[in-house]
Amino acid sequence: MARKLPDPVVSATWLAGQILIAMPAMGDPRFAQAVIYLCDHSAKGAMGIVVNRPLENPSFEDLLRQLGIDPMPPARSIRLCSGGPVDNSRGFVLHSADWTGEGSLRVDDSFALTASLDILKAIAGGGGPKQGVLALGYAGWGPGQLDTEMQQNAWLSAPADPALVFDGEHETKWRRALAALRIDPLLLSAAAGHA
Repeated sequence: MARKLPDPVVSATWLAGQILIAMPAMGDPRFAQAVIYLCDHSAKGAMGIVVNRPLENPSFEDLLRQLGIDPMPPARSIRLCSGGPVDNSRGFVLHSADWTGEGSLRVDDSFALTASLDILKAIAGGGGPKQGVLALGYAGWGPGQLDTEMQQNAWLSAPADPALVFDGEHETKWRRALAALRIDPLLLSAAAGHA
């Protein structure tokens, strides 16, 4: 008896907790050489945070001041990045899973995502997660859209390394993500292979 293969959209939920690495021929300039931590991937779509697009302004302190969060100056701060083109006036903290609050999404044993002010208050007060990055906006895909882009060879996926995700060396993050897969970007083809 022939076994029916699972629906590719439903079976692809394993991508949550992975990083997506843009292929060199990425057609969308907003994602050229992007490294994205994928927070969710299901039949309803996908959501991730671009982790290699730093923001100089506003500073963490300026953002806390705008939101009326004390203490000022904060006891500690985290880096800000442009998390993607969707809803870029909204903030998301991608952080280590050693801290979670109400409304936190625990992606796996190493990563969580929080979109409440509680985490910013905790960080400003000297607490909160050990590692984190505050992203303004996110990358989003509708149902099946990311699966199609993967089939079209737009992205590679790889296990997420907290050291790579949270470090501040943005200029080299894309190349280092590929190097972790032992891939030289100069040797990548833009054409997808089909068996």
